[in-house]
Amino acid sequence: MTTHEQPLDSVLETIGRTPLVRVQDGPADVRIYAKLETFNPGASVKDRIGRYMVERMLERGDVSPDGTIVEPTAGNTGIGFAIAAEQLGLDAIFVVPERFSVEKQQLMDALGAEIINTPTEDGMGRAIERAHELAEELDDAVVPQQFSNPLNAEAHYETTAPEIYEAVDGEVGAVVAGCGTAGTLMGIAEYALERDPDTHVAAVEPEGSLYGEAIGEDREEGEYKIEGIGTHDLETNELFDPELVDDVFAVADEAAHAELKRLAREEGHLVASSAGAASVAAKHVARRIADGDLETPHDTVVTIFPDSSERYLSKGIYRSFEEWSS
Repeated sequence: MTTHEQPLDSVLETIGRTPLVRVQDGPADVRIYAKLETFNPGASVKDRIGRYMVERMLERGDVSPDGTIVEPTAGNTGIGFAIAAEQLGLDAIFVVPERFSVEKQQLMDALGAEIINTPTEDGMGRAIERAHELAEELDDAVVPQQFSNPLNAEAHYETTAPEIYEAVDGEVGAVVAGCGTAGTLMGIAEYALERDPDTHVAAVEPEGSLYGEAIGEDREEGEYKIEGIGTHDLETNELFDPELVDDVFAVADEAAHAELKRLAREEGHLVASSAGAASVAAKHVARRIADGDLETPHDTVVTIFPDSSERYLSKGIYRSFEEWSS
């Protein structure tokens, strides 16, 4: 994993092959492993879809080599697309709701992209609308639309999932991952269930998000601080397939914050709130397996740590919960 022993021609070739590392704070007899996506060049899981989706769209003729990518994004997807676009000869414009990380927006700008902000209160729905408006105004522009494009999930089916299975010799009992667009979980889940239909699949969302409603669970909509996962409008999350999911685990902001701080202090992982939430949920699933409450084909839980805490230092991610959440 991440063993690049020969010189490479492009930063795109460094995407993927990220380490799978055991999370130590779990039941002794149930292994929890996290895929550390900060090892990608743009330091997040979204580098995978940036490269995969842009390459496929160029192959299909959805956009020409000198065209423009226009995408609504909370930040990490923009960074991933910006890296791919520049290396493949495309321009990039990203529509970002104002509340999202300043660090991410600065990095997208550094990578040569144009940033357009939309009001926080209008949510991601307005960012999606604005991206499509911009694409219509430009010649030869395309909206990859990570929230609905099957290439998003396909990227993880073709790259992330095989890497996981190779690393653990196919012994995956449960897959636990946060859902923003849901592409990561859907791609891995499809791959996992093809290999063993008894694999347990759990989605992770913040308390206040509405993914649970898709599988018939009650949810009370509310604001949350965890970034990158969750939804206030299921209609914008077209990739989420409830048929592939056994459980949707809602994590409180405070629990995710406590876990991301523990991961840094005790295990050396500098990860953000979505990883904290994923770790909380993965440990919950592991305890259920250890206690005999959940039967899985293997005593192994795999999760994703999507990005780095360094993207959120300006928001006080390592300060007290009260300071971070205010």
